This record gives sequence, structure tokens and C-alpha cells, in this order.
Amino acid sequence: MCDIRLFRSAKMDYETAAMIWRTPYNDEMILNNAAYHLQQAVEKVLKGALECVGITVPNTHKISKLVKMISDHGANLILTDWIDDHSEMLGEWEAQTRYDMDFLVEKRKLDAAMNEIRIFLDVNGIKDELREEFRDAAVRERLLECLPESKRECSDLELNCYYIMFKKKIGDLS
Repeated sequence: MCDIRLFRSAKMDYETAAMIWRTPYNDEMILNNAAYHLQQAVEKVLKGALECVGITVPNTHKISKLVKMISDHGANLILTDWIDDHSEMLGEWEAQTRYDMDFLVEKRKLDAAMNEIRIFLDVNGIKDELREEFRDAAVRERLLECLPESKRECSDLELNCYYIMFKKKIGDLS
């Protein structure tokens, strides 16, 4: 069942990673925690988008598998080149950052991931600022008509996430 809580949780994972990344540290292993949360952010967005097109999501943390499923099933998600090109690395971060005590995420890779995953979240509307498409009141109303009355009073982030759910139903917004 499609649920915007996965998208909200992805945003929180990114914010957690950013908080860790910005904090001075004495032990490089702390970067593994930031990498783990970045991986989780991407995984949750991909799984959420798949659920929104009715795909039963497998119990996997392999970003490359989820990326392929997004492409195969036409989920309403923009896959950036960086996410596609680094899906294997991100998938490895899920377990290695938590269980391999000899594994250390390289700071340069984490720096790039912080930037690129922020871009991925932004282009897919996983942000607090309203999507550009909804600056037009008529377009916003078309989306709100898809929602039950009880869900129509929502934040900009929630509205952005509902767009992922209902884009195909409401059609081209441009």
C-alpha cells in the first residue's frame, strides 16, 4: 500500500546523515553512520515510489535491484544519473557500514553522496518547499481532488509526496 510515511522517513534519514556529516568527529567510523542513513533515504524513496504504482516491494536493500524495478515498472520518480551509477555502492553501505568493523566510508565519497542524494530528493519533491508544479492553484486543486477530505489539509512536503502517488491519475501538469 502506497504511503507517504516512507517518503517522510527518507527525508528524516537524509537529515540525520546531514547532522552527522556536519558534526566534528574524532573517529572516522561515525561517517559510516551517515552513509547508512543516506542509503536508507534512497532505499525508502525507491520503495515508496514502487508501492505507489502497485508493485509489491521485495525484502531487499539492493539499490541496484530497486533502480531496475523503478525503470521496469514506470514509477513516478526521477532517477538521477548519480543514483543509477552509484546504486551498487549505496547498496553496500547498508550492511558494511553497520557490520564490517574494518569498513570505513571514504569522506570524499560521503561528501559527493550528501550532495547528490540531496539533488535526488529535491527533484522528486522530498523537501519542505512546494514543488514548482503546484505554484499554479488549479494544478494544486487537481491533486487535492484525488485525496480524501481528511488528507487535504497537508504540508507542502506531504503534497509533494502525494504528487508521486497520483501523478499518473491527474495527468500532465505542465
